[in-house]
Formats: sequence, C-alpha cells, structure tokens
Amino acid sequence: MTKPNEISRELTPEQRTELLGILKVRFEKNRNRHKELEWTDIQARLEANPGKLWSLHEMERTGGEPDVVGQDRQTGEYLFYDCSAESPKGRRSVCYDREALESRKEHKPGDSAMDMAAAMGVELLTEEQYRALQELGSFDMKTSSWVRTPAKIRSLGGALFCDRRYDTVFVYHNGAESYYAARGFRGSLQV
Repeated sequence: MTKPNEISRELTPEQRTELLGILKVRFEKNRNRHKELEWTDIQARLEANPGKLWSLHEMERTGGEPDVVGQDRQTGEYLFYDCSAESPKGRRSVCYDREALESRKEHKPGDSAMDMAAAMGVELLTEEQYRALQELGSFDMKTSSWVRTPAKIRSLGGALFCDRRYDTVFVYHNGAESYYAARGFRGSLQV
C-alpha cells in the first residue's frame, strides 16, 4: 500500500492494457523508426518489466508520445524516446536541475528537467540522441528541449538545449536556471 503522498509505480490492469494499445498503434503507424523490430517481442519485454511500463506511462501522460527508436545490440534492450512533434507539454517551463531551481531567488518554476526525469524513471536525451531522433523526423520546430549537459558546462552555470529550425538541428546554451514556456525536455528509456 502506498503512503498518502507517495506515487504508485504500478499500473492498474486497465492502464496497462490502454498503454500497450496506444504504444502498439504508434509503433505500427511509425514503422520508419524501427523497421527491423517486431511489436510482439517489444510487448513481451514490456510486460516483463512493470516498472519500465510505468515510466512509459509517465512519458505518455506528460505528452511525450514515446515510441521505439532502436535496440541495443549488446543487451537486447529496446530504446524508447519521446517522439511528440514538440517538446512534451506536461514538461515545459522547467529549469535544468535542482541546483538551478534552488539558485533562483524569485519567479521559480515548479520543477526542473532533471528532477522530473528522475521521478519518471527516464533520462534526458543527450545531444547525440537528440540528433539521432531528428534523423527519424522533424521535432521541436516551435519548441526546444533541454539535453543532458556535460559536467564542465554545468559547473560553470550553463546548460544545453536543442531545437530544429531551417531544417537544421541547433544546440544552444543558457543559464541552467532559465526556463521558458516553449522549452521542456525529452526522455529516453531502455527496456
């Protein structure tokens, strides 16, 4: 039983069925993202990993539209990224991390990208993963997404974000404490 303020990390049978249905439809509709993979194998892996299924539910609930974008050849794990056209709506207006959030004296955002990702059980995309996602379609044409920032840049107060404009993927920097209505983050999850 969960405590009053604790979030249950288990889906109900109805939630599981609904999520698997959504993921299957998205998988079939976007075969270009995973030409060599079969849904039955992915579904079996998901059903065997209820904690990961919960994380995918959180990705979906916050507007990420997660989909399979590949498979790790060494571990056999399937790789899911947020594939929503724009940065997920339920994860915007956040600064980069807890340190940045605490450094703001006023007008603090409600959360940080790193804290939200950790709570969801996902990782922020790296710049390399973000560029790989952009090979599968055109994402963040009107929004931008925080990406995992190298320690050296972060130690100097900065953080990186990416978007796509003029048919080109751009990587920018900002103070980690900044936040904007059109900037969120995209997550990745290995199952």
